[in-house]
Amino acid sequence: MIEDSQLPVAEADAVDTLPAQEAIGPTHPPLYRAPVMLSSRDHAHWRLLPGDAAFAAASHAVPLVLGEFAAAARCYPLVFVGEDAAPVAVLGLEAEHNRFVVADRWQSGAYVPAYVRRYPFVFARTTQPDGHALAIDADAAMLRTEGDEGQPLFEADGQPSALTRQALQFCEAFTGEAVATAAFSAQLLASGVLVDRQADVVRADGRTSSLLGFQVVDPDRFAALPEATVIAWHRQGWLAPVHFHLASLARFNDLLSG
Repeated sequence: MIEDSQLPVAEADAVDTLPAQEAIGPTHPPLYRAPVMLSSRDHAHWRLLPGDAAFAAASHAVPLVLGEFAAAARCYPLVFVGEDAAPVAVLGLEAEHNRFVVADRWQSGAYVPAYVRRYPFVFARTTQPDGHALAIDADAAMLRTEGDEGQPLFEADGQPSALTRQALQFCEAFTGEAVATAAFSAQLLASGVLVDRQADVVRADGRTSSLLGFQVVDPDRFAALPEATVIAWHRQGWLAPVHFHLASLARFNDLLSG
């Protein structure tokens, strides 16, 4: 059983980089306003209510990990941002507008990114000891710091509750996927297949909108990759994500309906 000092709690993942502005680029982890390291001593009475998606309503893009590309590509444009070419799902064409959150609910039938599903939990990198710890956004609307509403984060004996253990497992899996995703992005950068793009959209009312600061795979450069690179990417399972990404770019037009 995990001891209090070992609980993995708030992290700034390599993929936790999105802005609250109309240009997509790295600033700070989106959605999280006040992440704190979980402690059975300090948070013994904290509880979590079932949450809605209101916390993501102002996020027009969220990070993705590699294993999500197939599902996410059916709903969102997938692009790459920042110096590390971190993949993100574009959720809207205007700053602070997520067209997939309606009446505080994620649109029915649309894939919900793992980054959103793990909220308000997150992994944090620690240095003493070196590793990760579980954290939670202390400003989350579904969090209760007193009273009997919601599910407890800790049992009466100070051990993590079933909810917290589940969150820990999810965040561990997410972080593992983030490492694999970073390796994929590094190869895209090294191969030179990424190019800068912007999405320019003319709306039905005549207004124009541009989404800036992202990269996509150039199909011609991708097709011209050396055979040895193609074989290596096939063995790594990286060819399919590139194809999912390219197919997803057609979803930009779908964002006009929101």
